[in-house]
Amino acid sequence: MDITFSSANTGPLAGLKVLELGQLIAGPFAAKTLADFGAGVIKIEPPGAGDPLRKWRLLKDGTSVWWQVQSRNKRSLALDLKDPQAQDIVRQLAAGADVLIENFRPGAMEGWGLGPDELLKINPRLIMLRISGYGQTGPYRDRPGFGVVAEAMSGLRHLTAEPGRVPVRVGVSIGDTLAALHGVIGILLALQHRHVSGQGQVIDVALYEAVFNCMESLLPEYSAFGAVRGPAGSALPGIAPSNAYRCKDEAYALIAGNGDSIFKRLMTLIGRDDLAADPLLADNAGRVARVDEIDEAIGLWAAERTVDEVLAQLDKASVPAGRIYSVADIAADPHYQARGMLDSVQMDDGSTLAVPGITPKLSLTPGGHRRNAPTLGQDTDAVLQELGLSPEQIQGLKDKGIVAGGKA
Repeated sequence: MDITFSSANTGPLAGLKVLELGQLIAGPFAAKTLADFGAGVIKIEPPGAGDPLRKWRLLKDGTSVWWQVQSRNKRSLALDLKDPQAQDIVRQLAAGADVLIENFRPGAMEGWGLGPDELLKINPRLIMLRISGYGQTGPYRDRPGFGVVAEAMSGLRHLTAEPGRVPVRVGVSIGDTLAALHGVIGILLALQHRHVSGQGQVIDVALYEAVFNCMESLLPEYSAFGAVRGPAGSALPGIAPSNAYRCKDEAYALIAGNGDSIFKRLMTLIGRDDLAADPLLADNAGRVARVDEIDEAIGLWAAERTVDEVLAQLDKASVPAGRIYSVADIAADPHYQARGMLDSVQMDDGSTLAVPGITPKLSLTPGGHRRNAPTLGQDTDAVLQELGLSPEQIQGLKDKGIVAGGKA
């Protein structure tokens, strides 16, 4: 039995066999990241509707264009995980896999007989990534948890607002994505351990913990000083100056003049030599104490110029700054283009679709787009044949509704 998982892959993870049982964002994003760099990924989805992400946000010919990003370079096996025969197929696939990724609620895999105790017994080298809202242990483990809830529990949502106004969400599913990236880190760490020991293991990633891991000094500031950081709008609390400033044309310039030497250059540029030379403003602590005065001076200067004029002068003075991009700005930006971050894929109907390029950039073994996202069950027949099932057996499973899809 030879499960290829994918064919003709290149990249640093070529030959790595990944089984994805997750849906929507966190688990599939982790698998997508591995697939971008050569891992062979078989994605298992329920027959019928498939992964709900197929129908999220804007659809083209009935399928989300987001799907083309989240599931590129993967194969699709439509399989009803609630059926014992389907569960046996998963066990056979897991026996030959390096990594299994799932993001169901804790206990779901065990209920199907696919928990780590069962799968690691079949394949002791298997690395199993489990992503859930609150983790596999603890008093909240059984609660349903989405990324937006994790963002709130981690403390992030408490900070994302203008002072005195209702907290808002980050405009993308940042909690899910951070959890996915922590999961990828865990997989790479576990692969290194397996390289030394030969043993697989379980990686337990909680959505709220992934976000909390990025909350910088939030907890130690509370521990040491009882300080509860609150929302600060576009400013960066405790670091000055760093804010968004309205320009003459109503656009905003983000200006980060918080380095000691950068601050002096910025003050000289805006005609405030008095602030540049003030010894009390020579370091960050002094500037934080007078941040309102500094922000007012920068704001008055910016308000007399268009955002293009502001950014041109700041660039000449080597002060970090930038405009707030819409996606239209991104699509037209020459730097995005030069860095290969605006990729274009050809759809089945012959049209083209712009999708994000691949990051990070590796000099010797870069990632790549090898295959468009699959239709539901596109690879069902091929994968089951690789498991040793005959066409008659496959058709029997289809007749029972256990599997679905056509020939790849």
